[in-house]
Amino acid sequence: MCVNLSLMLMLLFLSGAVCSERKVTYQQHICAVKGSSVVIPCSFYYPENLQVKKVMWGHEKSNIFDGPFIFESEMNETASRFQYIGDKEHNCSFKIHDVEKNDAGKYAFRFMTNDKSSYTGTAGSTLKVIDLNVSMMRPNDNRVTKEGDSVNLTCINGCDSDHLSSAFTWFKNGEPKNEGPVLYLSNMNPTDSGNYSCSLKTHTGTASRVININVEYAPKNTSVSGRPLMEVEAGTNITLICSSHANPPVDYTWFKIDESHVLDVGHQPELFTADGGQYFCIATNKHGRQYSSVVTVKIKERWPSFNRDVLIITLSVAVLLIVIAAVAVMKLKTRPRAEETNCEEDSEDADYVNMPDFCTKQSQQRSQGRSKKKRTRAEETNCEEDREDAVYANMTVMKKQSKGRRQGEGATGSSRQTPTMMRKV
Repeated sequence: MCVNLSLMLMLLFLSGAVCSERKVTYQQHICAVKGSSVVIPCSFYYPENLQVKKVMWGHEKSNIFDGPFIFESEMNETASRFQYIGDKEHNCSFKIHDVEKNDAGKYAFRFMTNDKSSYTGTAGSTLKVIDLNVSMMRPNDNRVTKEGDSVNLTCINGCDSDHLSSAFTWFKNGEPKNEGPVLYLSNMNPTDSGNYSCSLKTHTGTASRVININVEYAPKNTSVSGRPLMEVEAGTNITLICSSHANPPVDYTWFKIDESHVLDVGHQPELFTADGGQYFCIATNKHGRQYSSVVTVKIKERWPSFNRDVLIITLSVAVLLIVIAAVAVMKLKTRPRAEETNCEEDSEDADYVNMPDFCTKQSQQRSQGRSKKKRTRAEETNCEEDREDAVYANMTVMKKQSKGRRQGEGATGSSRQTPTMMRKV
């Protein structure tokens, strides 16, 4: 671009150097991409004895002789999109930044010399503003892009010529993707869907129109899920949900396997049912169909749960009764032994209690019969024998009492006979 501009200015300068009159030379036709920056080459000439005091650029939308002008050297509009890049000698080139569509049209240069005379190059330079264009080539000129297809996108700059080719950058959904005039998309899949555009590499603001690529494909990942679960109580409704990934969207069909038959039971993504059994769904669009796997819905009856609870309670009560019975039997087994022990203790107590009384009575009777004589050794022996006999008799009575208690007789009556029998002895 810089070499071409220098060459152009040199030619313009040489063409006007032989003339001593006022003259402005332009590149008559300029093309620019919207959003880019463009330079309008220009050269001007005037008598050597004069000096240039003021330069101006005008647009055909205004009076190119009297203005208002889009640029004046004395205005110093540094923030303007219009920039004078020439001088006050012979270069009158003009630059426009961030070109807009309404910048198109004819531009003319005007200058004023120190003799207070002005000159305008009425021939002017005409600017054309265009957008970058994108063309897309599909296989077999199909209007639909399917999974597995290949697509070529070409960025076109209408300002390019045979000897000039622009550098481009490609974008997908606003993010840089590749460089070059052509973007090749082969063996496409759903992830290739998106909005594509291109721009001049040196001017990212020159984005082309957006090309939307929508990759269509047959249903995939078709599956069934249940809410709340695949096993519910009797009388509870369950929601079966069929889901699938596809483009365009699919139509759903529900089926139930009933013994040897397959029944059509619904045509919505969701199926509401309270019946158990085996179910599956089919997702279908214009590119194909896919079956889900078969799922089984189980219905739990309420009565098995009730019987189970009753059984648990019954077993618990039975175990408790067995424990109580075992404790009662243990107590019954230990009670007679305790009674025998008590009986033996009572007999021993009776020996020690009754024996002194018996011996005392026998001693008193014998003493009275012998006129208060001292007991002889034989009498003492007889007393000891009597005491042993009394102990033996008393023990015999106690055993009979113990046996009577076990047979249900009154223990109190037996114990009361002990002193009488002892007295008989």
